[in-house]
Amino acid sequence: MIKLCNSLSRKKEPLKPRKNGALNLFVCGLTVYDFSHVGHARTYVVFDMVVKYLRQKKYKVFYLQNITDVDDKIIQRARELKQNPKDLAREFEKEYSWDMKALGVNSVSKYARATEHIKEIISQIKRLLAAGYAYETTDGIYYDILKFKDYGKLSHRTTLQAEDAVSRIDESVKKKHKGDFALWKFSPPEDSQAYGQDEPRWPSPWGKGRPGWHIEDTAITEKYFGSQYDIHGGARDLMFPHHEAEIAQMEAVSGKKPMVNYWLHTGFLTVSGEKMSKSLGNFITIRDFLRTHSPRVLRLMVLKSHYRSPIDYSENAIRQTEQELRRLDEFTEKLERNKLRKDGVQANLMKIQIAKTKGAFDAAMEDDFNTPKALAAIFALVHRGNSLLAKNEMRTAAAKEMREFLAETDGFLQFIFWGKQRKEKIPEEILRLAKERGKYRRRKDWQKADEIRKQISVLGYRIEDTAGGHEIKKI
Repeated sequence: MIKLCNSLSRKKEPLKPRKNGALNLFVCGLTVYDFSHVGHARTYVVFDMVVKYLRQKKYKVFYLQNITDVDDKIIQRARELKQNPKDLAREFEKEYSWDMKALGVNSVSKYARATEHIKEIISQIKRLLAAGYAYETTDGIYYDILKFKDYGKLSHRTTLQAEDAVSRIDESVKKKHKGDFALWKFSPPEDSQAYGQDEPRWPSPWGKGRPGWHIEDTAITEKYFGSQYDIHGGARDLMFPHHEAEIAQMEAVSGKKPMVNYWLHTGFLTVSGEKMSKSLGNFITIRDFLRTHSPRVLRLMVLKSHYRSPIDYSENAIRQTEQELRRLDEFTEKLERNKLRKDGVQANLMKIQIAKTKGAFDAAMEDDFNTPKALAAIFALVHRGNSLLAKNEMRTAAAKEMREFLAETDGFLQFIFWGKQRKEKIPEEILRLAKERGKYRRRKDWQKADEIRKQISVLGYRIEDTAGGHEIKKI
């Protein structure tokens, strides 16, 4: 049985879908005003893995993600670049889509733009006003957090701590309480200096304006899932106040609890021990990373850590991950190339070993998607397999079962075979020299064999002797 660590209860709970075999999952998407960074990649790779794993386990998962395409940050960046905010948002939405495709993140069922759900947003605000949870000022409609007695139950923070938010908050002297957040922001009067000709605005019962940040998520999820659903995911820094605001909005509107059965949050990502920041010069976009590294490296680096744990991004971590991938690649290539022995007593022993690995892997994944333990089981099997290959004791049936197991897990891990560059074809001249060298080695003419090895090296290749023959690699 799959167990999830619910951020709300802070306990591991068995996964029980609201509807038999079907799961609705929502993850907070990107505010599209800049290139996405490796911190974003961490969250979206994790939930891509989670959704693909659950689907492999025969759950019908509808994965919904919003796109914040109207926001103060978008408007500010558009003004700096002298662009229309809508055009800027569409441009960076395309860039985000490119990044996700490059990382193999393709499990999202639907992306929902905030600007395409204004009707639903206005509907929720109307109902919050009618129920007494919201109030109107001269600059907008705000949620009164003191009216919702459960505010803070997810992050275990009080309303008095609302001003100490990690996520962006709405600054306004018109609010009743500092922690109150905007549901609708009025556009400045057309004859005022603050009025912007290009600023996005929509008509509403209270006047022209645009939605606040928090309201889009619950308006979108209510449309597609109703007022209650299975899983809400996102980065840990969104827990307060963003996810608290979502709970306050939806549970106040519907009168039903809980809004979500399971809350899953990914841990922080730091860069060499420091928070990622443009001012510190350690801001790494996904695009920057992919200029020099394979997307497989980023996926493996993310999944080596438990999704709830922090990750420290560094060049040492990258190098170590690349070495682990090389070991994995070398093993899978050996499985394909080496001449394997027929089945026998050793084959049965290896089948037992593979069965144990599968058991350990499945147990780890069912335990709140514990990928570090799951990957440890895989690399232990690879180590054992390499030992058998070196002794020329690998059996055909065992090799086949290993390949099948690795291919199955790669359906959601996506760093073992997915995205792997095709091996460069070895030139005929190098193959001829290697064959000739093999003849001299069989005759135990080590001097001639060594001369050919040096000749192969001059041509840009190295030859490594194995129990089953030799391997040729480009230098």
